[in-house]
Amino acid sequence: MIDSVLVANRGEIALRVIRGAREMGIRTVAVFSEADRTSPHVLHADEAYCIGPARAAESYLSVEKLLAVADRARVQAVHPGYGFLAERGDFAEAVAAAGLVFVGPSASTIHAMGDKTEARQRMAAAGVPIVPGTDTPLASGSDAIRTAESVGFPVVLKAAAGGGGKGMRVVYGVDEVAGAFETARREAESAFGDGSVYVERFLERPRHIEIQLFGDAHGNVVHLFERECSIQRRHQKLVEEAPSPLLTADGRRDMGEAAVRAARAVDYTGAGTVEFLYADGEFFFLEMNTRLQVEHPVTELVTGVDLVEWQFRVAAGETLPMRQEEIPLRGHALECRITSESPFDGFLPATGVVDELEVPGGPGIRWDGGIARGMEIGLHYDPLLGKLITWAPDRPLAVRRMKRALEELKVGGVATSAPLLRRIMDEPDFQDGRLSTAYLPEHPELTDGRIAAPKRDALLVAAALLEHRRRRDRTAPRIRRDGRALSAWQRRTWAGRDGNAAAANPSHAGTDPHRSNDLT
Repeated sequence: MIDSVLVANRGEIALRVIRGAREMGIRTVAVFSEADRTSPHVLHADEAYCIGPARAAESYLSVEKLLAVADRARVQAVHPGYGFLAERGDFAEAVAAAGLVFVGPSASTIHAMGDKTEARQRMAAAGVPIVPGTDTPLASGSDAIRTAESVGFPVVLKAAAGGGGKGMRVVYGVDEVAGAFETARREAESAFGDGSVYVERFLERPRHIEIQLFGDAHGNVVHLFERECSIQRRHQKLVEEAPSPLLTADGRRDMGEAAVRAARAVDYTGAGTVEFLYADGEFFFLEMNTRLQVEHPVTELVTGVDLVEWQFRVAAGETLPMRQEEIPLRGHALECRITSESPFDGFLPATGVVDELEVPGGPGIRWDGGIARGMEIGLHYDPLLGKLITWAPDRPLAVRRMKRALEELKVGGVATSAPLLRRIMDEPDFQDGRLSTAYLPEHPELTDGRIAAPKRDALLVAAALLEHRRRRDRTAPRIRRDGRALSAWQRRTWAGRDGNAAAANPSHAGTDPHRSNDLT
């Protein structure tokens, strides 16, 4: 078994890995930038080392600095978390060259699935259905036009080395193609250092469903069922759940088997995810993520499997702890991503100091957070602050628990996505499982910062009543008792104790205009 690990990441995923490793008796080493000195992942690790300024390129993305810490701390393994270097094949190669264990798939697998065009080729060869489109990068704007016309509009131009919606443009007509190609190419070059772009048919209202995979070095591969991730903004997920409210048992089996074929096609080891688009009874391969996913907790809650523990065991050369038929599927789980964004202002990033943090509790509630009171939230990193997860025996109760948990969650000092997520939990289409990747555009009222007219009117009436009570209590006549002046609030209290105001002061019997007309 691995005895020590460097967690090459930050925030909530670094803390999640550190907690899992410590439960297994593995010594944990954290890294942090100057902006993250007081981050919870730093405080929970056995050791922690500063690796540079806030800018990620000079800290969390510096392979040289990370390996220097690994050498200094004498660790046996490196866990990349997700984001940053997690899906960089050259990082996995550098870790292996340093004589360390990379807690993830092989560098060759990462390279193969990191190139979206090569991934499409491999999936087609393995019999996994793919979205109609091209399997090679586009050469130019004119090539993009010809290809888009052959595929059929609408199409989406996508970065071959990309993900997370970067280097991605949806095109509905031939006159838009050339400009969209140049924009996607420049964005892909800036984000990934590779400007290669390809074309796929754009499915306008699909559901986004992904399968959690696990493989070991002994040729065993299993899936741990699906997650529904259809509620998104700008191709970034907001709400995830397991299992999907859509899939039947047969659909779950077919999609799971296709994902296992995909994993076997690239000799997959460790945790990974195959993402599919589902439309009109058909599903199509979208991409493969060669890492642990942000939304992995919902899978853990419905299967009872600790995916981080499995990662360490597989990296140490062990076989998978369970066979496919042994993996249970129990109840329903939801995850809401709490991000530092203004959902009613176009999801603009929000900054500030966390001056209040109250985390919900009770049955079926889990909080995977990477923030603490007093932390400064800036613009250096991904806006994910934490994840709120609920589990229940069925979906309706899981939704109600999530609603309660979101109401209890308090993050002060910085705007978050929580108000939008509360609205989603109340929305009828969501409650009935009628989902698609177009969910938010089709429900613009959810991201409207203005209060709906009936609710606004009710709030104005309530405010007027409260102000009336405040003024009345300040100016109401005093009733003498034992030589002391009583306020209107005290008068009501004494009246409740003695039976009525007249009993408290007989001389005022029948003359108090407020006693029987209190506003509540």
